[in-house]
Amino acid sequence: MESINWSELSFGYIKTDCNIRCEYHNGAWGQLETHTDEYINMHMAATCLHYAQEAFEGLKAFRGKDGKIRIFRIDENEKRLESSCNGIKMPCLPKGYFREAVLSAVKKNARFVPPYESGASLYIRPVLFGYTPQIGVNPAKDYLFIVFVSPVGPYFKGGFSTNPYVITRNHDRSAPLGTGIYKVGGNYAASLAAHEEAHEKGYCSEFYLDAKEKKYIDECGAANFFGIKNNTYITPKSTSILPSITNKSLMVLAEDLGLKVERRPILEEELDSFEEAGACGTAAVISPIERLDDIDNNKSYVFSKDGKPGPICTILYNKLRAIQYGDEADIHNWVTVLD
Repeated sequence: MESINWSELSFGYIKTDCNIRCEYHNGAWGQLETHTDEYINMHMAATCLHYAQEAFEGLKAFRGKDGKIRIFRIDENEKRLESSCNGIKMPCLPKGYFREAVLSAVKKNARFVPPYESGASLYIRPVLFGYTPQIGVNPAKDYLFIVFVSPVGPYFKGGFSTNPYVITRNHDRSAPLGTGIYKVGGNYAASLAAHEEAHEKGYCSEFYLDAKEKKYIDECGAANFFGIKNNTYITPKSTSILPSITNKSLMVLAEDLGLKVERRPILEEELDSFEEAGACGTAAVISPIERLDDIDNNKSYVFSKDGKPGPICTILYNKLRAIQYGDEADIHNWVTVLD
């Protein structure tokens, strides 16, 4: 392995030793297998290439102060992949396959898990897709499940720091009763144009209102939104939002800290009343929002007047990270510690 400067890692792909695969044929899943090849041989008419029958997950492994490797909330990622498979008509994995594949991928690439306090982690990417060659729009008959890993640095260059976001009304990432609640590639393709426009204007990411009425808060790019006010953690309830495992965890931690938690529709006008706000997800954990600009209406919602993360965002971020790294007791049994 080439020498890796762990503290300078970007959120990108680095080749590791191997990946774990499993194929589905004739109505049944085969056995998990270890592969060293990074590439897959696929027919040009593969279902996933034309009709986006593909779902994936994202989770992380961390090396603690004690040298042990910890993986955060495998079971929740397994449940979400199963939901995505049901949503786009793909066969679910046999019970236990997901966990076994993730554990195997991490163990066999353990030397790529960054050291404690390097600011980096091992990103784990399970992906499942249909690859039967066909022209008609139908579910595939053949599927491939892969788990690969890559060491990554912080999603945002500044790490845990505030960032500006901008409301977009010219694009929708997903629609009510559509595929927004599933982690499928098409949702991310639908966000690329809006994301690029936000970057060109100097923003960290785009911010979506609901696709139906353009009145309610939906998502911060590909991340969930939460706001803090009156000792309450508030996050949107919507049929077009991916249920974030990080957000789910933060809600529990907020209650542990004595905050009230509300999951409900949030009107755009309510943004004015939030004391703090953030985007949350596996990649960044929490990205505190400095301000949210509504360019169309020449308005700006400011959540950080001094440009620093707010006190509750900071406490939640530090608490979640402490659990992930083993610095704090895992009272909710979220972490799997490798032998």
